[in-house]
Amino acid sequence: MTFTERQLTLATLDRQLLLERGRLDVAEAVRRVCAVQAQAPVSPYVALWNRVEGFVPEELDAAFADRRIVKATLMRITLHAVHADDYAPYHAAMVRSLRASRLYDRRYTSTDLTEEDADGMLPRLAAFLARPHTGADVEAEFTAGFGEEAQRVWWALKTYAPIQHVPTGGPWSFRLPNTYRASPVDPGAETREAAAEGVGRLLLAHLRAFGPASARDFARFTLLGRPAITQALDELGDRVVRVPGPGRAVLYDLPGATVPDEDTPAPPRLLPMWDSTLLAHALPGRVMPQDLRPLVVRRNGDILPTLLVDGRVAGVWRTVDEGLELTVFRKLGTADWRAVTEEAEKLAALLAERDPTPYSRYNHWWDKGIPGVETRRVKGS
Repeated sequence: MTFTERQLTLATLDRQLLLERGRLDVAEAVRRVCAVQAQAPVSPYVALWNRVEGFVPEELDAAFADRRIVKATLMRITLHAVHADDYAPYHAAMVRSLRASRLYDRRYTSTDLTEEDADGMLPRLAAFLARPHTGADVEAEFTAGFGEEAQRVWWALKTYAPIQHVPTGGPWSFRLPNTYRASPVDPGAETREAAAEGVGRLLLAHLRAFGPASARDFARFTLLGRPAITQALDELGDRVVRVPGPGRAVLYDLPGATVPDEDTPAPPRLLPMWDSTLLAHALPGRVMPQDLRPLVVRRNGDILPTLLVDGRVAGVWRTVDEGLELTVFRKLGTADWRAVTEEAEKLAALLAERDPTPYSRYNHWWDKGIPGVETRRVKGS
């Protein structure tokens, strides 16, 4: 049997714990979904609220504090929260891409510094960040050796060095200025073997969290190149299998993995900005209708908080003083509005306990106009 587009959408939602919230620890939930986008401090909290039954924000606070979940620059050169045991292999998979994104960038190559200058600072950086320090502290430490170019060195190193963000308090665990420390686990030497093993592990995690998926999907999620992905697929052998899909792209999955029936209902969800569900597959996405993409994905890469109705993006939401504002791009029936409103009331209540307007800095997108067909405001329950 060939899987339909609907089944692939449902498979993604199921594996992302978006068809039914899971009854599991927050750290295991993060591992289950591969990684949680963490560019905005609030986003991991909203992501896990959508995915964990009875989610308690204090449990995520504690997981960050005791380093069961760590925050670092990884896939797509952006911040992600990952299970602590996954950090080292994920970093090994991504480090060459992360390093190239900075050391081959004109902002670095336009200096008098070489790649060896940056790489040579890694041991010193690891020693200095054995205890937490801010970026300003790091720049000051490096100034003696690099003068005005210390900032460029740190700009590069903070992307590809094995370092993690340190929780600094506030409503969502992390606040400015960012504070960093060296990884307590050595990711290992930057060898082809370590990188290949890391890519393989990350690919298996991607299939477990987003499969069935194509090689192009995995490239979209990570920004890794085709040679590394092809090698990983070859080396994984029968740990991955090909499955039939509706398009021409070859789909891969884990042996024994299941896909929901096409008539499985999908409850409404209110996803955070940059939710990985919207970034894990090549365009057109499984959850994002192609015609709605320009309304949700802004020119600078901001992906607005979205409403899922029947498993697909149907609108966007934002925080307002008294709760949430919901804007939909198509007419919703009474039952759908009732279900969406119930979810929104619960999320508004969660946010109100800590920070009722965590995404307010992105309101300028609404000021420029969101062409929805209906907008409603919901107060916390």
